[in-house]
Amino acid sequence: MHVTFYGATREVTGSFHTLSTDSDTILLDCGLFQGRRKEAEAKNRVLPINPKILTNMVLSHAHIDHSGRIPMMTKNGFNGQVFCSRATAHACEYLLRDSAKIQEGDASYLNYKTAKYFLSRMKTGGGDKKLTKTEINEIRTLLKSGNHDLRNEVINNLLREQNLEVITPLYSLTEAEEALEYFQGVPFAEPVTIGSNLTCTFYVAGHILGSAMSVLQYANNGQVKNILYSGDLGRFNKPIIKDPTLDFKAEHREIDLMIMESTYGDRLHEPVFDMKPLLKQVLIETFDRGGSVIIPAFAYGRTQELIYFLHELYLAGEVPPMPVWVDSPLATKITHVFGEHPETYDEETHQAFLSKGLNPFDFHQLKFVQTVEESIALNRDQKSHVVLAGSGMCEGGRILHHLRHKIHDERNTILIVGYMGENTFGRQLQMKAEKYEEGGRKGEPPTVRFYNKEYPLKAHVKTLGGFSAHGDRNEMTRILRESNLSIKKIALVHGEKEQINGFAEHLRGEGYEVTIPYQGQSIRV
Repeated sequence: MHVTFYGATREVTGSFHTLSTDSDTILLDCGLFQGRRKEAEAKNRVLPINPKILTNMVLSHAHIDHSGRIPMMTKNGFNGQVFCSRATAHACEYLLRDSAKIQEGDASYLNYKTAKYFLSRMKTGGGDKKLTKTEINEIRTLLKSGNHDLRNEVINNLLREQNLEVITPLYSLTEAEEALEYFQGVPFAEPVTIGSNLTCTFYVAGHILGSAMSVLQYANNGQVKNILYSGDLGRFNKPIIKDPTLDFKAEHREIDLMIMESTYGDRLHEPVFDMKPLLKQVLIETFDRGGSVIIPAFAYGRTQELIYFLHELYLAGEVPPMPVWVDSPLATKITHVFGEHPETYDEETHQAFLSKGLNPFDFHQLKFVQTVEESIALNRDQKSHVVLAGSGMCEGGRILHHLRHKIHDERNTILIVGYMGENTFGRQLQMKAEKYEEGGRKGEPPTVRFYNKEYPLKAHVKTLGGFSAHGDRNEMTRILRESNLSIKKIALVHGEKEQINGFAEHLRGEGYEVTIPYQGQSIRV
């Protein structure tokens, strides 16, 4: 039996590994690479193996860097099943469709830019002459229907006629929907046959709703071998979902090889603590000013955690009952997924909500934006409210429209509840606001530019940490030390250089045999 590592090797996206026996080849995750556009695009376009050789696939969880290339496999000859937890299968119904729409939208936009540039050069004769308004309108009328809809057929025909590159999406919405037919959701802790003499059993990973550690057991010629694939590991004592499993069945405790993530392998998070008092303080201070709280939040996980905390505060009557709006079509759909999978909830959630006949993700003040018109009206609403909208790093999406209408008003608060990547607009907001606060909010406020306009950053910007969904070094080590597992060897994946090397050194100090595989490397079990 061999395990080969193709993706998320010494990096954190594009999870893709195979387990091969004499009879079968099983794919572990099938994720998109994410990062710099051209580099990620090049990696995503090329599948490292022929999908036709695969027997089945095991999916650890629904995040796109683990699931996002499944439609590429199914449209290129994969003919097995995708085994995952029931909640993961349900979430993928929405996440893969959303990914396809993004792929299609990005391809259309890039083709439009190419066509627009070509026509502009044609009208100017390739010189530096500026186009007249009439010429600009002629190009726009040819390439667009109305102000926004692109004439994709016209654009693509033009590019082909002129022998210009036509960008195609990695997969279409139709292909994503066809991929969903291959999914097979199975319960936790119940083995399922995935190959000849080969079974898979899922255990709770605690990362996001439905995330699973997978024990793959191969019995052949009187010998039994166990491989444990961690997927992404979560934190302990977080709300809503259960903690990572520490108690494994007797037949799964002897692990010959553990494939383990290392995203935060050299980092310690802030302790998990009750976020409600800090959230309560922000809400009350903002409402007392007559303002609104604007929260950029990721659609899967972060939005639902915030809804959970807000529900608790509203139930206890600790904050004024202002409306809470979720303005994200994907977050709305994923919140319904959370509501339909109480089997994943931890004991605290059962006691606080289910035992009282309450849905954690449904309360009187909670409202979901249904239409673009409703979103536009909410932008202009001057009455106090809370709005959760994407994207989580303020790089696009409906959050920017809310900021455009609220950022210049000092009554409002922009609440940051997640990591803001370097060079993102969310990071820019944080840094400029911190300097303004350090100066006592005196003098002219800083300005930020988006939608081709400068806006004064008068709104308060607050950051609440403690929301990470990945376990840190100590929490991942706890799973190894406090579980009833006996692990012979660990292969570390899903970590950047500093994190994966630091974690390897730490685990070796704890007495584990550790290797860090390169892309394409195989380990014999």
